Amino acid sequence: MSNIRILHDFYSYPEGTKRTLRIYTPALYSLEPERRFPVLYMMDGQNVFSHPESAIYHTWCANTTMDQLILEGRIRPWIIVAVDHLPNRFAEYVPWPDAAVGADGRGWLFADFLTNHLKPFVDQNYRTLREPHWTGVMGSSLGGLMSLALGKSNPHIFGRIGAVSPSIMWADGEIFRLWNGPTGQWCKIYMDTGSLERYWYYDIYLDYIEATMKFYNHLKNLGLGDHELRYVVADNHFHNEEAWQARLPDILPWLLEDAKGI
Repeated sequence: MSNIRILHDFYSYPEGTKRTLRIYTPALYSLEPERRFPVLYMMDGQNVFSHPESAIYHTWCANTTMDQLILEGRIRPWIIVAVDHLPNRFAEYVPWPDAAVGADGRGWLFADFLTNHLKPFVDQNYRTLREPHWTGVMGSSLGGLMSLALGKSNPHIFGRIGAVSPSIMWADGEIFRLWNGPTGQWCKIYMDTGSLERYWYYDIYLDYIEATMKFYNHLKNLGLGDHELRYVVADNHFHNEEAWQARLPDILPWLLEDAKGI
């Protein structure tokens, strides 16, 4: 049986604060004690799992989805490490200042925490496959933007990037400037949006479809092939966890399929 372990008060030295971690291990983790497992890191951890201590009712249900995909033989078992966000999520998940939403651009501190503190902890305390093609990062909205920033700035750590409904438009398109060329390493990048993700956020008009399509075309122009990059528009999906839950069974088999040619 799969398991979720919750660690409260895990200290982030770069950010100078405590965090909550939620760590999913598949059933085979305890049944095959000599086996090592790949790891997917996910943001907004309080909304990731179907669990009594999750923050909302409609979560991603990543644990039950992973359980089902493993049972169907569509995916190998992965560990999922979900990291709760902090109170100021805008600042945490935007690597660059953005005056329009009052974000002071502390995203690189989160990146430091994830790459230099959390991943070493997980690798030391769990039986993991540590290579980048066995390590993924995924998030939605600003978490999707942060996943793209993490994957480009740390391709030696994260070979798989899941950017679900990513907030490409924040910080005046800085993500385009960061992605000024391929990573130079093996990678898989999944991006999507819902067909209804066009709306006003206070006095800011957000068109996730247009912004993400532009970024997809930008990556294609950099030379990324179809085996490395996928973009999906989901009919009648809005910008929320219920929509991301519905898409996850199709996301994970492509994003987390075994690497070829390595």
